[in-house]
Amino acid sequence: MKFLFADSMDYVDPNFNFLTDAYSENREPYWDDYFAHELMPSPPYDGVLISRAMVGEPAHPGKYGESLSMRFRRVGARKHLRLDGAKHTDMPIFGDNGAFSYSHMAEPPYTVEDTVDFYGDGQFTHGCSLDHIIFEFDPTAKNMEGGSADSRKRYQLTLDLAADFFSKSKTLGKDFIPLGVIQGWSPDSLAESAKNLVKMGYRYLAIGGLVPLSSSDTHKAVAAVNDAVKAHSDAKIHLLGFAKADTLSEFTRYRHIASFDTTSPLIRAFKDATRNYYLPDGDGLKYYTAIRIPQAITNNRLKSHAKTGLFKQEDLLRLEKDALKSVRNFAAGKQLLDDSIEALLAYAEPLETTDKSTSESVKKKLMVLKEKYRITLQNKPWEQCECAICKAVGVEALIFRGSNRNKRRGFHNLGVYHQHLQRINNK
Repeated sequence: MKFLFADSMDYVDPNFNFLTDAYSENREPYWDDYFAHELMPSPPYDGVLISRAMVGEPAHPGKYGESLSMRFRRVGARKHLRLDGAKHTDMPIFGDNGAFSYSHMAEPPYTVEDTVDFYGDGQFTHGCSLDHIIFEFDPTAKNMEGGSADSRKRYQLTLDLAADFFSKSKTLGKDFIPLGVIQGWSPDSLAESAKNLVKMGYRYLAIGGLVPLSSSDTHKAVAAVNDAVKAHSDAKIHLLGFAKADTLSEFTRYRHIASFDTTSPLIRAFKDATRNYYLPDGDGLKYYTAIRIPQAITNNRLKSHAKTGLFKQEDLLRLEKDALKSVRNFAAGKQLLDDSIEALLAYAEPLETTDKSTSESVKKKLMVLKEKYRITLQNKPWEQCECAICKAVGVEALIFRGSNRNKRRGFHNLGVYHQHLQRINNK
């Protein structure tokens, strides 16, 4: 299996000053910044997936913004993501239309023709057919039973668009590989869709709509598609937006799965409550909680506290400074663990305080946080990791504070996760 990172313009300032929280002088975002594959000695993924919705265009703006979107179409995905160096030229670049972004619409806002143009302009190696996502899922529905009128309409529309795309994508040349997207409301409807796509000529299929499914339903969906194509030894399956990345080893039983995309290791670095930092743990992964020390002058909750007078601004700034100092001193062997935790919890108290909290509820949250922080600091995971990021910034990678720390921690997670996948593949 190959791991594709779903790009969303995630980069960091390579010369960011952690002590002053300052960007490098005269820095220009994107142009002077590094993607994960630039910051680390070897790419922490096997390829990338770029969503058309992320790139954007005049009628449907994306995260890239107008100037970068125009550049993307002008120079192509590989050059835009700086994957044109010797180490990266063989990495596949997949594309899709970002069906989640238009799921509320009656029909996709794109056409097959402009989808082919997008893949051509971006010089993609692989591209998914235009689809319309189905959120309904009934694991008990047999054959083609069930499915709302809207789900059935989206099902047929996705197949019709796939047939048209397969034909028109031939203009992109023999090296371009089209993926037929599978949508359905049950395991059997997904399987039927897969059979139809194979009849059209597709040998690489992408299962959509997996993100909201439970682990059990995901297995049922993947198993149904895997069985549907088992007569074709050359058939491959890609899992779009694979949200069950932590249970990756469970999916090795499906022999046709060739690839999947996810952002989970990066996103968890700053959106998960406790699982922010990855380390290998035997055949699995171990997770650590990052130490939250946001900037007092920019954090919305702390700004509100200072404005209402619940906490004084100067006290918040002092607590923030003490918390940062305590973590760095502990990492340097200059402060005891309990003293560091005490300083961290003192700053965590206003962070956990809301207009609806009570002293008892805040106290309970601090007790949970105390144990999480104790485990993180005691084990010093930043010293156990050999990656370039942890070697360069040390404990700063465990501090939850601003994108340059948080995304570096996310890049570290990508590297650990990629190695985890390689161990699974080797087995």
